[in-house]
Amino acid sequence: MDTPPPPEKNHKPEAPARPRKPKWLKRRLPTGPTYERIRGLVKESQLATVCQEAMCPNQFECYGKGTATFMILGHACSRNCRFCAVSHGPSGPPDPEEPRRLAQAVASMGLHYAVITSVTRDDLADGGANHFARTIQAIRQHSPGVRIEVLIPDLQGDEQALETIVRAGPDVLNHNLETVARLYPLVRPQAIYRRSLELLARVKAMDPAMITKSGLMVGLGESAAELHQAFADLLAAHCDLLTLGQYLQPSKEHLEVVRYLPPEEFALLKARALELGFGGVAADPFVRSSYQAEELYSLARERASGSAQHR
Repeated sequence: MDTPPPPEKNHKPEAPARPRKPKWLKRRLPTGPTYERIRGLVKESQLATVCQEAMCPNQFECYGKGTATFMILGHACSRNCRFCAVSHGPSGPPDPEEPRRLAQAVASMGLHYAVITSVTRDDLADGGANHFARTIQAIRQHSPGVRIEVLIPDLQGDEQALETIVRAGPDVLNHNLETVARLYPLVRPQAIYRRSLELLARVKAMDPAMITKSGLMVGLGESAAELHQAFADLLAAHCDLLTLGQYLQPSKEHLEVVRYLPPEEFALLKARALELGFGGVAADPFVRSSYQAEELYSLARERASGSAQHR
């Protein structure tokens, strides 16, 4: 009987094949005069947008519609989340002129709905809360009719800092959960799942009429059951609106995509989230936190008005 050859030394098992980007994630990028005007205005105003900093796939569409999500408090984040394209590292003090410049840009763009977000600034005593409040106030002064949505970091659980932002009166307060509880140590090692849920619940305690919103990425290895649990946790924190989008790897240094969900699965997740009780849900491979923000706000207001009429 022939003896089999000895196994090769240092043989390593083949790594699982990485999923290939599917056809539904490929689309033409709309451009045009409005896109160029908005891009030029942002540059001239010395402002940052999360559209560019986070490599958002919707920036061409949103700029083309005359909208943008502004990013305040600098270009560098004090955290290093493994999914995010925004640079990280030390930052200087907040620019005291930024709220005024941003408010002027909102007025020049003729916006009726403005979204303001920021990098995380754990190096600041209040996490940047006062700068958020000053920005909201400046926009109100320059454009009294503009609706304002803020997408804020967790402020390290500082309740007083959160109250500073809530008292400034944004129309929508958004704080992203980002992923399911099990994946937090991998995806958001400097964040705490329950702390983010507590932030959303505290907003409603401070101002029950304020609309709250959160977002989740999919494709990082979460299960459908874990997503449904995250939905339930957000609803228990009285979150009104939800966004669901496909995670896309910004670079080789970031987490790899585990799976690309087809549009049909996003439709099922949306149906499930609405069935559970969210006032509005945006779910699609290209959806990001501020995508179609005004439309979701309108859905929440309509639902709130309908509920009031039936009391």
